[in-house]
Amino acid sequence: MASAPDSGDDVFDEFLSDRGHETERVGWDHNYNKLQCPDCMALHDESADDCSVCGWEPTPA
Repeated sequence: MASAPDSGDDVFDEFLSDRGHETERVGWDHNYNKLQCPDCMALHDESADDCSVCGWEPTPA
C-alpha cells in the first residue's frame, strides 16, 4: 500500500506545470548592483521588498 504524500502541493504544481504554468518560486532578477522586477523590468535598490512601479512582490520562500 502506498503512503500518502506530505501535502497536495506537489500534485497541484504538477497539474499547473502540465498546463503550461510556472510553478517555481519567482524572485528578483539582478542587474549589476540593483534588483530588477521580472514583470516590468524596473530597477530598485537592494533593500526593496516590492516593485514600486507595478506592485509585483517576490514569492515567499
